[in-house]
Amino acid sequence: MNTNIYKDKSPAEVRTLIRQGKITVQTSGMCDGYAQANLCILPKKYAYDFLLFCQRNQQSCPLLEVSDEGSRFLRTSAADCDIARDVPKYRIWKNGQLAGEYTDVSEFWRDDLVTFVIGCSFSFEAPLIAAGIDVRNVSENHNVPMYLTNIDTNPAGIFSGKMVVSMRPIPYNQIVKATTITARVPKVHGAPIHIGAPEVIGIKDISKPDFGEPSTIKAGEVPVFWCCGVTPQSVVMNSKPDFCITHAPGHMLITDIPESSLQN
Repeated sequence: MNTNIYKDKSPAEVRTLIRQGKITVQTSGMCDGYAQANLCILPKKYAYDFLLFCQRNQQSCPLLEVSDEGSRFLRTSAADCDIARDVPKYRIWKNGQLAGEYTDVSEFWRDDLVTFVIGCSFSFEAPLIAAGIDVRNVSENHNVPMYLTNIDTNPAGIFSGKMVVSMRPIPYNQIVKATTITARVPKVHGAPIHIGAPEVIGIKDISKPDFGEPSTIKAGEVPVFWCCGVTPQSVVMNSKPDFCITHAPGHMLITDIPESSLQN
């Protein structure tokens, strides 16, 4: 599916289509001008540790909202959003193992769950495009490539693990511009964490991402890496909480938050 056909739709319209099962694909390029978000939903017994983890790893896990215990609805980031049905694809984790992917997690909902809404780099793609930078995963209409790195996160309570990054190839003469644009939006990961030399951060084969799909890297382009909100899934695999719900990589919650409001 060409996700760009939803570029001019409102977040509420797209969330309705997702809830109806009419959109089940990755969301890059949808709802131009609105922030997209990662999800990590955990039992309350883990919530303080994860909140502290986010505070200690703000570039990987920039918090946009934390829900009330047991609530499937958000107070500030998305009106009338049912967090159990309004994401195109979810992942269920049990003891750090992936237990399945679903388009609706209502049957798994529990009264002790707390939702963490975390900023997503899809939210800075429109400003990059507006500045004349080709965002390859958008122009090629596929999910962004994401890689597990050798970079340690800062542990908190039970949570620790390696950082995940997303990659976008940028012409060498536009790297400063791309860095400047993304640095203005720290709530959606901000400036790049690494530029070039993927092997330095533990990426052995850039053509084989751990999540998402590979992007074409053209002559004169450099791979540029940003912190990624899939990092909590790496941390869940390492830390093994007994239950967790996340989004599937690239299948984001589309919020009502204007991207312009996230800029410094």
